[in-house]
Order: sequence, then C-alpha cells, then structure tokens
Amino acid sequence: MNDNYFESEDFLELLRQYEQAQQTGMPAFLDVDDLADLADYYQMKGRFDDALSAVDQALSQDPTATLPLVFKVRQAISEDRLDEAADYLGRIADTSDIEYLYASAELFIAQDRIEEADDLLRQKLRETPVDELQDYVVDVANIYSDYGVHDKAMEWMMRAHHENNDDFKELMARTLFGVGKYKDSEKLFNELIDHDPFSKDYWNALANAQFMQEDYAGAVASSEYAIAIDPSNAEALLSKANGLFRLDNIEEALDYYRRYSQLVPDDEYGLLHQGTCLISMGRYEEALKQLDKALDIVTYDSPYITDIYQEAAFACCEMGDFEVALAYLDDTDHFDCDHVDIEVVKGHVMLAANDLGRAERYFKHALETTDKPEKTLLKISVSFYDNKLVDTAYAMFQRYLSIIPPDATEGFSYMALCCWDMKKPKEFMKHLKTAVERNPREAAVVLKPLFPEGMKPEEFVSYMEQQLR
Repeated sequence: MNDNYFESEDFLELLRQYEQAQQTGMPAFLDVDDLADLADYYQMKGRFDDALSAVDQALSQDPTATLPLVFKVRQAISEDRLDEAADYLGRIADTSDIEYLYASAELFIAQDRIEEADDLLRQKLRETPVDELQDYVVDVANIYSDYGVHDKAMEWMMRAHHENNDDFKELMARTLFGVGKYKDSEKLFNELIDHDPFSKDYWNALANAQFMQEDYAGAVASSEYAIAIDPSNAEALLSKANGLFRLDNIEEALDYYRRYSQLVPDDEYGLLHQGTCLISMGRYEEALKQLDKALDIVTYDSPYITDIYQEAAFACCEMGDFEVALAYLDDTDHFDCDHVDIEVVKGHVMLAANDLGRAERYFKHALETTDKPEKTLLKISVSFYDNKLVDTAYAMFQRYLSIIPPDATEGFSYMALCCWDMKKPKEFMKHLKTAVERNPREAAVVLKPLFPEGMKPEEFVSYMEQQLR
C-alpha cells in the first residue's frame, strides 16, 4: 500500500467513518478490502491492536478473504509462527491473486527455502505481461530486501529499468547497502536527502552507510541531523553512540547509549554497550550493574548474549574477582557460540590472576579443539601481551608467524608492538612495514599509542624511520 494513499481524502474519510463507528458501536458497513487497508494503516502507525481488530472484522465477513489472511500470514511469520502462517495461507480462496503468490514466497523465505521461493517468483515472471513487468520485479526485490536476502534483491533489481523517483532510489540504496556496496549506497541516500532533507530515515540510512566505510565522523554528523529532526529517534541516538565510541569519545558515547536505553529499555544492546563504555573508563562496578541488567532481559537467541557474558567476565577480571569472571564464562557452555574463543578468554582471566598453570590448560584445550589454529594462536599471543608477559608473547608471535600462509594479513602489528617494547628496532621496522602494507586498519588500532594523534597508517613508517635515526 502506497503511503500517499493514507494521506488521500478518500482514505481519511474511510478512517473517519471507521473510527466513529468504533466509538459509537454502530456498524461502519465497510468492505473487506477497506478493512484490510485500515489494518495496514494501523500497522504502519504502530497501532497493532487496532490493526488486528480491523483484520478480524474483515475475516468475520469473509473467512477466505485474501488481504486479511495475507496480513495474518505476515504477522505469524514476523513472530516465527511458521506453521500458523502456513495454515492462514491455506485458507485463502483466490490462489490466483498476486498477494497470495507474494505471501507464499515470503513463507518459503522464512523457512529458508530461498530457491523454492525464487522458482515460484520466476515462474510468475515468465507469465507477466510486458507492461506489468517493472512493477512486478520491483515488488519482488522489495520482498527480498525486507527479509534481508540482499543478493536476490539485487538480482531482481538488475531486471528493472532505472526509475528517477524516491521509492526506486531508496530500494536500490538499501539493496546496495545489503550487498556491501556502501559507497554507492551513500551516493543514493545523499541524492534522496537533497530531495527530502527532513527525512530522518534517509539521514539514519546515510549514517549507517558512512559507518560501514569507517567514516565515523560523517556517521555522527548524519545521525545528528536525524536527531535534530526527531530528538526521540532511537535509531539515530544509537547510531551517534556507535560513531562516538569508534572515535574514542567514550564519555559522550555512554551518554547516548543511556539515552537510547531510556527509549528502548528492553533492548540488551544499549545496556551491553553502556557496560563496554564503563569498562573502558575503568568504572567496573557500574559496568557490571549494566551488564547484569542486560542479562536480566536478554533472550537465549540474542546475537549479543555471549558478548554480555564476556564483558561481565572482563569487568570482574579487572576488579580481581577472577573466579566470578570464570563463572560468567562457564554460563555460556550451553550457548550456540564460539566455545574456542571462550576458552581463550578463560585463559586470559587466569593469566590476569597469575595462575599460569590453569591459563595454559585453557589455552591448550582451545588449540586442541579449534578448526582455525592460526587465529586461535594469535588470540592467545595477544592475551599474553595484554597481561604484560611480553617475552612469552614475543615467542608466541614468532610461532604464529611461522605457521601462517604467505598472504596472511593479521598479527604483524602486534608483533611490531612486542619488538618495540623489547627494544628490537630492526625487527620492529620489519613488522611495522608489513603491518602497514597488509593491514592498515589493524595497524591504526594496535599501534596507535606509538604515533601522534590523527596520524594515518601510511605515514607510520616514514615517521618511525626519522625517530629511530
């Protein structure tokens, strides 16, 4: 349903009649399609109970009506009740309706049967008249985009001819973002903003595209425009917080994570990152309180649940509560997560506790069970360095460098840091050059303390050559 329809005189009169009937208890005498439109409107406004009421009224008039049942299908899919969604789909009488086709494809996608969905949609493509092809192709691309199947969305967008309107540009911009073409996505969102500078959604999307290109200052600036338009926009507050955090403006980032959590108190992400900020600021007890709050509300299927436990363990470790830290990590044993990484973190905690024997047992088990020995050995080596066991870290990094493939890109910055601390200037310069050449991003983060603020990685080698003369 085009949002412009919801602003039309016809729809506003329909809405007035319906709501007046709801208030007075008198029948509104609306047909099933009108009630379906009202349901879409209420859903767009976040009035889900009103949307369901309109749908239920429509189905009481016609239990096999397409649009109300499609609404029920999509609602069930969004709540992961796929058997129920299939049941609603089976009640639709007119299986030739395009909305039935779309709902069928959406159910396939939700069931992770992507190719079956695409076969269904491509079959319809072959039957679609030429003058309807553009609308159909764009509809299908929208479906894939909504469900996060970005490669298919792009495939279908390539079948469309370019339209110079905001809806088409926005879909293309979001599709480009989904397939990782952030620069192209940014360009289109800038064009959309030029046409509609008061769209907080466009500013938020632009901030996301900039963030993914590591233009954190630009992302913060874009999120500020969205906040100026709507100071209570949770997405913009979170986007600014993330950008500030990446810019090492930890205190201000913490403030924006708090503002986000005030608006979305049941989202563990905001609480997790409050904890992360507080740990960075050395306020470990406060951090643990926020992380425990996150654990009170997090669900087992959250992508952040393991991170919360790990950050809680780090906070305890910094406070010297090493056994409590291990207890947090032990709680992840039954999660679907990277248990090798957890073993490495346990070893790190034991190194901090000066219990080298237990640390080595955890590290040994991690190396015995990993399917990525180089990455695991690198993490263990970094742990030794972080715990100021520089000689051991140096030996571990030497072992790591002896087993990695010739085109490896990770770890050289850490080895350079070890060599710097051990006053091995020739080795330091050798590994610095490799680090800057192969992985400037890692070099910028790891070697930052050795260089003037704001210096770019490509300047590191010449700067150090002058310093070491």
